[in-house]
Amino acid sequence: MTPPPPAVEPEPEFAATSPAAGATPLAAADVVVASDLTLIECERALLRAATTGLTTEVRALEQVAALRGAAERWDRLRLDDEVFERARRPFPLEPVRTLDALHLACALAVRPLLPDLAVLALTDRVRRNARALGLAVRP
Repeated sequence: MTPPPPAVEPEPEFAATSPAAGATPLAAADVVVASDLTLIECERALLRAATTGLTTEVRALEQVAALRGAAERWDRLRLDDEVFERARRPFPLEPVRTLDALHLACALAVRPLLPDLAVLALTDRVRRNARALGLAVRP
């Protein structure tokens, strides 16, 4: 009998190990919507990568600059009471970490405005929940 998967998945360092994983879907998108939370997480991942030796400080700063430049062309979603209230409620496939719940709640808040919305997610937990909520997932 196969043991069940762990209740808590390890958090991969996507910014350091696969920096271009989301580049193609972003470049191909007509509209990109990102929450402030997403941008903070990306910059924090780059800082972590530099401080743990996964990349150089110079390279991390270059990537932060590139991220900020790209983000200037994106629509930004501010977290509001609607997002916070949705994040507090259960998701189809629990457990869901707090930051993941906020990301999923942001996608649900934007969906009425963008019916062809696709979620760019790299963690299996977010991808499975987005699909269960009826959202397309990339890559």
